[in-house]
Amino acid sequence: MKIRDMNEIDLIRRLSKSFRLDRTVIKGPGDDAAVIRWTKDKYLLYTCDMTIEGVHFDLRKAAPFQAGWKALGRNISDIGAMGGVPKYAVVSLAISGDRDLSVADGICRGIKSIADRFGVNIVGGDMAESGSIVIDISLIGEVENKKLVLRSGAKIGDVIMVTGSLGRSIKGKHLNFIPRVKEVRDILKRFKINSMIDISDGLALDLKRMLEASGVGACIYGSSIPLSKDAVSLNSALYDGEDYELLFTMDAKEARRFYGTALNKMKTPVSIIGEITAKKNGLRIVREDGKEEELKIKGYLHF
Repeated sequence: MKIRDMNEIDLIRRLSKSFRLDRTVIKGPGDDAAVIRWTKDKYLLYTCDMTIEGVHFDLRKAAPFQAGWKALGRNISDIGAMGGVPKYAVVSLAISGDRDLSVADGICRGIKSIADRFGVNIVGGDMAESGSIVIDISLIGEVENKKLVLRSGAKIGDVIMVTGSLGRSIKGKHLNFIPRVKEVRDILKRFKINSMIDISDGLALDLKRMLEASGVGACIYGSSIPLSKDAVSLNSALYDGEDYELLFTMDAKEARRFYGTALNKMKTPVSIIGEITAKKNGLRIVREDGKEEELKIKGYLHF
């Protein structure tokens, strides 16, 4: 059996199932970041991402600065999806010695720029020779115990919400996105979010992950999904991925209070796109023409 004969999610489950987790680990594999006991009132958040030339960026179309920005931005988005604040990162860079020095300089400028914007300390890392560029970043964040949000908290009757707009991030957004840390921290000051995930592999696939973690179903409304200016169709928003927006759920009463008192004060739009239903209903979509059907699940997976 080849690795490519398994999908990415099943492969991760297979490889990680025997790893040791002691009582200090609140949440291990299966969310946007691991959650670890830290202080009396805060948890430690820990996440990592590899950003690979030819997979996540192409230097024929992107500047090295953008590759660096994206590499750390993906990690910051994961911390935001847990309700947390990013704090400390280690950065490993694999690159060919034949590359122009300006490439490495540009990558580091991109990392520094987004790190400075979000208050992230770059505290170490590693370097290796490689034909293709690989930027491997591990990021530590923290979150107050009462503000931690997991994928697994969605409840029947919850309203499904999303920040920003979705679709065709390949036109540029995937290199220039702003992680939604401030937005979610502002919301959590006054409102309770039951579940959350960042949209990296497509709305349909990432919503499915949330539903599976929570043991529920959902119905979403095609006409309510916010399309980016570059989206060519609803399918762009459902399946393209790398939007790095936040998908989250709130109790319906809490959502009404949020819309009535807070949304108009936010610079980033937040749209209601559906509701959480019983698990037996699966994931369904009401199309723009009013037809309801089971939503086909696809999105970006490495295998």
